[in-house]
Amino acid sequence: MKTIHSFILATLLLLGLPPAILAADFQEGKDYRVLDRPVPTSTGDKIEVVEAFSYACPHCFSLEPATAEWLKTKPENVELVRIAAIWRPDWEALARAYYAAAQLGVLDKVHKPLFEAIHTEKKPLATPEQLADFFAAQGVDKTTFLNAYNSFAVETHVQRGKQLIQRYAILGVPAFIVNGKYFVDLSTAGSAPRLFEVIDFLIAKESGKG
Repeated sequence: MKTIHSFILATLLLLGLPPAILAADFQEGKDYRVLDRPVPTSTGDKIEVVEAFSYACPHCFSLEPATAEWLKTKPENVELVRIAAIWRPDWEALARAYYAAAQLGVLDKVHKPLFEAIHTEKKPLATPEQLADFFAAQGVDKTTFLNAYNSFAVETHVQRGKQLIQRYAILGVPAFIVNGKYFVDLSTAGSAPRLFEVIDFLIAKESGKG
């Protein structure tokens, strides 16, 4: 065990991650779980961290500031991939809005405001028309947004997202999958800061396997 910990510690230092992560001694089955079947990643040579979320989810909204901070310091060999979960009809509209924003290259402009509009301002954003008005307020042409919203590319992302949620066996959001192998969420980690410590620990573990 000491040899394994020393190896991961060296990897943490190489990645510029705090050695304190190792001190927590994260345990499989407690702090994270291993998927029964690994799922192929989509990020090439980079380690993939999948975040399953929904704009409708209050827990996702609460976690977003911590996620944004983690993104600023994540290792260069890591790429975050978001999947918009769909468990209700109104969630599908928001999922389509996410993928449309990604397709149009305006995620940086609308991601945080969309969360805030739903959870802070309590705006009704459950239909394509309501979402088009919201995007227009962010400087995105309504017709351009609706064309993307209804596009084949967005439909493909929606269907792919549904498939991945099933393959990862995700039952609630927010949830994270590290490199197609490890599941971690707020329930397993215990808190938002610890969640990202576990994610960084698993990143270091996967980096060491290089």
